[in-house]
Amino acid sequence: MAVVKGYIEKIKYRNEENGYTVLSVSGAEDGEEYILVGTFSWLSEGEMIEAEGRETVHPVYGEQLAVEKYTLSEPDDLVSMERYLGSGAIKGVGAALARRIIKKFKQDTFRVMEEEPEKLAQVKGISERMAMQIADQVEEKRDMRQAMMFLQGYGISISLAVKIYKEYGPALYSILKKNPYQLADDISGIGFRMADEIAARSGIAVDSDFRIRSGILYTLFQASAGGNTCLPGLLLIPRAAALLGVTEEDVQRNLMNLQIDGKIQVRKRPDGNNLVYAAAFYHMEDAVAHRLLDLNISGSEPEEEIRKNLDSLGDGGIRLDELQIQAVVQAVNRGVLIITGGPGTGKTTTINTIIRYFERGDLKILLAAPTGRAAKRMTEATHREAKTIHRLLEISGMPREDEEAKSAFSGNGGAVFGRNEDNPLEADVVIIDEMSMVDISLMNALLKAVSIGTRLILVGDVDQLPSVGPGNVLRDLIRSGCFPVVRLTRIFRQAAMSDIIVNAHRINSGEHPDLAKPSRDFLFIRREDANAVISCMITLVSRKLPGYVHADPYDIQIMTPMRRGPLGVERLNGILQQYLNPPSPKRREKELSGQIWREGDKVMQIRNNYQMQWTKQGAKGIPAGEGTGVYNGDIGVIREINDFAENVTVEFDEGRRAVYPFDEMDNLELAYAITIHKSQGTEYPAVVLPLLSGPRVLMTRNLLYTAVTRAKACVCIVGIADTVHRMIDNEMEEKRYSGLGDLLREISGGGI
Repeated sequence: MAVVKGYIEKIKYRNEENGYTVLSVSGAEDGEEYILVGTFSWLSEGEMIEAEGRETVHPVYGEQLAVEKYTLSEPDDLVSMERYLGSGAIKGVGAALARRIIKKFKQDTFRVMEEEPEKLAQVKGISERMAMQIADQVEEKRDMRQAMMFLQGYGISISLAVKIYKEYGPALYSILKKNPYQLADDISGIGFRMADEIAARSGIAVDSDFRIRSGILYTLFQASAGGNTCLPGLLLIPRAAALLGVTEEDVQRNLMNLQIDGKIQVRKRPDGNNLVYAAAFYHMEDAVAHRLLDLNISGSEPEEEIRKNLDSLGDGGIRLDELQIQAVVQAVNRGVLIITGGPGTGKTTTINTIIRYFERGDLKILLAAPTGRAAKRMTEATHREAKTIHRLLEISGMPREDEEAKSAFSGNGGAVFGRNEDNPLEADVVIIDEMSMVDISLMNALLKAVSIGTRLILVGDVDQLPSVGPGNVLRDLIRSGCFPVVRLTRIFRQAAMSDIIVNAHRINSGEHPDLAKPSRDFLFIRREDANAVISCMITLVSRKLPGYVHADPYDIQIMTPMRRGPLGVERLNGILQQYLNPPSPKRREKELSGQIWREGDKVMQIRNNYQMQWTKQGAKGIPAGEGTGVYNGDIGVIREINDFAENVTVEFDEGRRAVYPFDEMDNLELAYAITIHKSQGTEYPAVVLPLLSGPRVLMTRNLLYTAVTRAKACVCIVGIADTVHRMIDNEMEEKRYSGLGDLLREISGGGI
């Protein structure tokens, strides 16, 4: 073991998340430079360090000391003291001022700063106010260093420790001793599990009321991750009790306390099995219900007049069926209309007719969809601009430190919308497509921006998978019976020529398509083991399908029901990367957090990032536009890996380029294969589905239906026919708990 003692000359690299640092030290005795590497809780240039560790030789950077133990102290000799003060560690003190301070107070410098800071004003260039500011900084640095060391003892990362110190200051010691669960409420990045570990180390009792209340909120948070806005009390109480290892009576007692504190709300039900909400979701559902009912105003234009006006539109020979005509009538005469139907049933034709009808009356119409790809498809189908709902609402971000809500149930998770009740959308008609993807939070934000008197038309396929986020909005609205619903069921002649559309409807109704039937666009290839399936898919994506559907291989999407397993996303992406984008001297690559990223990789954003800036490049690399926001499910390609700048450039749809620092690459994952859930709202030239086996809860009819309807020109299922048939027979759908439908009926007095 070797020991180095000296002055920290320069911090060359620091990972703020885990504290890994590379620094240079000037030896106290010989003045030589030493390179130290290791994990340090808190330090700054100019401090004295005594470190013990193993001497190593880095192939690029040479001799280093891998630190295993260290202590920090304020410098104790005049030269080091002057270096420390003049290093920038104390704001406002440069080299010249540091020299004058040391000359005046010599070895007594730090004592003066701590005990008699007013004396610093005796030094030329320091006012009384500045003297106190210098003293405050010295004290804060000492306190922070002690806090960092203390929090490290609880296994807390450096970045979270800094957040904790900034939030609480010296009060953190009493909070960790009394109620560590407060951290889960106040600090983004700390959840119940981490708070519970800290509490266990602090000696907090298992049946502490603080712990039980936090555990109840965590149980509701877990439920929201599964799409629920609430849980029945008879389900929540035993689930929370099992999580915490306490009695159901303990949980019941603390439910009342949480309700008094306003952190949960309870909606009573006639059967006594009341619904328990995190307060934010309760208020969202309540606001959505009231706003929708306020919008649902009846008009008085005679149906005969509407039909006559339809005849005069000049529709180029397209004839509407009776259901489509009824959709137009309801759109004209009702404030809220829902149009639902499967592929090929004329939703687009109906929307276009409604648009043209309203345009003839000079009404202003806004079009939107939940995702960028869905909005792009809407634009192509209507020949009018459609935006994402986020862009329609003029999204902006919150400051990065507030990006994640301090509460797990904050609704928009850091989003700020320029359009709201104080600045509503300027429109007579708002049409939203792909409504099955809209969760309660986004619906709440949208309705805040829609004024009474504006017509709201909601379009979607209710048989698709529900939204990824909490809520069951489209289904709840339909089941409530409070709004007119037009269900389009007729498959039009042109659509009937597509086996994709015909078989999608068969699957949705529980019928089994003939997988052996020759087809141009619905193919089944039998393979009986995972490796054979993968080999077949590689051939399809790289060689067979691109020419067949006239698309780039990266536009062809492999979709699978599972994340894990022999044909799960995680394994498939590792294999597909090696075949579709293998290592090459022409493509730079970087390993980050155990994942190899390579220029040319197909990647997907996995969480909303409202602050992420992007630019569009025009001719000769000249910027042709810019904006903010990259959203969950956006797919792109890595264009550049820059080791010097430590960032990765990803190009998304429509040439949008976003730059990710290395430490933000956890926002991305490889996307050669994606889960079917992640495919919602998108459409691909061709879709490849590996279907061998899987958990019954995942291998369901509506999952298969959703996957098939994502394909525009070709669906190719690779696997076992019996698996396909079992999926069609499996009508199981994961139960989602929400109260929006009941609330609508309650407020409206029973529906329309």
